[in-house]
Amino acid sequence: MKYIATILTVLLFLFFASSCGRSSSDKQTCGEGPRVAEEKARGEKGPRPSGDELGFERTAVKSSEQKNFGAEKKNAVKAGEDELKRKSAAVGKFDLEKKTVLLNSGYEMPIVGLGTYSLSDKACFDAVTALLKAGGRLIDTAYMYGNEAAVGRAIRASKVPREEIFVITKLYPGKQYREPRRAIEEALAKLNIGYIDMMLLHHPGEHDVYAYKAMEEAVKEGKLRSLGLSNWYSEELQDFLPRISITPALVQNEIHPYYQEKTVVPFIQEKGIVIQGWYPFGGRGYTRELLNDKTVLAIAKAHGVSAAQVILRWDLQRGIAVIPGSSDPKHIRENLDLFGFALSVEEMEKIADLDRNEKHDWY
Repeated sequence: MKYIATILTVLLFLFFASSCGRSSSDKQTCGEGPRVAEEKARGEKGPRPSGDELGFERTAVKSSEQKNFGAEKKNAVKAGEDELKRKSAAVGKFDLEKKTVLLNSGYEMPIVGLGTYSLSDKACFDAVTALLKAGGRLIDTAYMYGNEAAVGRAIRASKVPREEIFVITKLYPGKQYREPRRAIEEALAKLNIGYIDMMLLHHPGEHDVYAYKAMEEAVKEGKLRSLGLSNWYSEELQDFLPRISITPALVQNEIHPYYQEKTVVPFIQEKGIVIQGWYPFGGRGYTRELLNDKTVLAIAKAHGVSAAQVILRWDLQRGIAVIPGSSDPKHIRENLDLFGFALSVEEMEKIADLDRNEKHDWY
């Protein structure tokens, strides 16, 4: 029995050895446990990284992602800054190909349009219609003109997309300055064209700052897009600008060869504000004299254009937008046709010599 037990012991040892043994190329031995199984599952991928090594890998990946994100963010910020600088440099500069100017509000405005002062309801409707048919897109109106509704009707009746048209209107001192929110709503209702591209204060007056601040709120609400002033000069602007939040995009003043505002114009333009001239032909009672000025006529003859076109082109080359008034479709078309010729430096100087500092209206 002792011999049989010994034989059985040997057989069991041999069986155990055959099941656990490995070839000389496999260094694993029986009884190495779960870790060995895990290594086997990993195949030939190499030894399992330690906890420290895994942590280092995760940190490296995270650091790389942060660097990439930081670089992308930095590039995006720089691109935004470059675009802002480009736009800032372009503010107030006339694009004679597009016939527009970039305002400090970010919107583009046509540099030539139609003034509707003194045009009655039907005459105003017809004039605006003629302007739009001729390709004009800038219309100036005001509460005091009494024709905001006619302007709105003409725009709605046209086939011109609303976003192509730029409408300016104005609040007038008195009740409208005291109750500006109501006045803004009235203008929106009369025009009935959705939003108003630009609203001006017609001239300085009591409660003008209060009225302007109400206009600023209307900009935030999307009812108005740009703001401006009419009949504000250097002294008035120096007092007014520190008291408001949104810098005016435009100042609209009387400007013509006999009243050139040689110091006011650059003063306004240096502030990034576009200037627009009303009464470009001198105003009622003076138009005939100005359009028959010998200097202007000689320049007009040299270019094969009208005296009116010479004066308007002179304005544009000074960086002054224009809104000549007319109810004559022929004159409206002519007033838009200013981009097929240019005045020389000498011609500009000759017109500059016509200045008399002669203001024709009390504003």
